[in-house]
Formats: sequence, structure tokens, C-alpha cells
Amino acid sequence: MLKDNEEITISGENLIDALSIIEFFLISFKNITRYYYDNVYPDIDRVGYEKEIARFIDNKHLIQELARLRAILSENFNDELGIDDMDDIERAMEKIKYWEKPGD
Repeated sequence: MLKDNEEITISGENLIDALSIIEFFLISFKNITRYYYDNVYPDIDRVGYEKEIARFIDNKHLIQELARLRAILSENFNDELGIDDMDDIERAMEKIKYWEKPGD
């Protein structure tokens, strides 16, 4: 890791923006889960729950909001390429095992 990236500062405003995105989705998902799992007796409406989660993700633009969150958090990183032709963030993210379609 580059020395510049060992300690990153973020403005209070940007941190509040990032935390707001996280809080919105975290609490909303918790509320959806509670509604479908705590209030439906005796049967859990799994199909309704899955539809509501998918609807919420689409209508609230989760993918775009996560991209915005990533931009906020990575904004102050030095993106200089190393000898492996990657920056520090790319190198760290390379280790992630992403979802793949079943059978791959």
C-alpha cells in the first residue's frame, strides 16, 4: 500500500453522506424483514418478502447509491498504479469473490 493511502481523511460532510446511505438501506431492510417475519403469523410470506426486497432495491436505486458510496469513500485515495499495474483499491478488491450465476 502506498504511504499516502495508509491514512485517509474524509470531510465531515462526505462522511455524513456515506453514513446516510448506509443508514437508509440498513434500517429499511431491517424494517422490511421485521414486517414480513415478525408480523405474519403463523406463515411467513417468503414470496412477498422477496418481492418487496427486489422492489425496494429497484425503486430506491441501490446499485447507484452503492456506487455513490464507493465514490465518496475512495475519493481521497492516491490512485497511482503499482508495478502490478493496479492501484491500492483495485489490488484489495481483487480478492473479493463476487456472485456468479449458479453453475459457474
